[in-house]
Amino acid sequence: MTGRTHDLAAISVLGIVALTRPLPTMTLSTVLVALLANLIGGITPDIDEPTAPFWRNLPIGGWVGRVIARLLGGHRFITHSLLGLALFGGLARLLLNFLAPIMPHVDRGLVWWAFMIGMVSHLAMDTLTKEGVPWLLPVPIKFGLPPLRALRITTGKGVENWVVFPGIIVADLLLAWAHYGRLIELIHHKIG
Repeated sequence: MTGRTHDLAAISVLGIVALTRPLPTMTLSTVLVALLANLIGGITPDIDEPTAPFWRNLPIGGWVGRVIARLLGGHRFITHSLLGLALFGGLARLLLNFLAPIMPHVDRGLVWWAFMIGMVSHLAMDTLTKEGVPWLLPVPIKFGLPPLRALRITTGKGVENWVVFPGIIVADLLLAWAHYGRLIELIHHKIG
């Protein structure tokens, strides 16, 4: 999937969780940091690709991206597995604890969950592509849905651009409509 589809999927899954699960009252700073963490989580698995937008936007990103890609075993290897999910989840927790002194009013637990939701959404979306995802690494099998590779999505092509991406938007609108009261409640009362 492309970066924009991963961004939309990450924010959409976070929205599903927010609208269907009880959430504690939180500060505006927690909401903003959680949204940012969710989007970062949604693109984190692609740090193993030197041409990813993340690397293109850094001054020496192309070079750093190539080094990171080699260290991580190349694209769709460790970062696209349960092992990578655990690794990056642990690193995210360490980073949030390190940043705690400059984020006194941010619920780091909620931010961490937002990050992890973004990462899981990325892996789920890439499972729908022709390449699949090696969920059980070090077992070298890439899993994909549907099981027949020919029926899966080609990244950046017509089905993703004209069916999947607009389909997620429609699903978001239907979710907002179905949970309108909860959405208004979250906006007015949960951000304290």
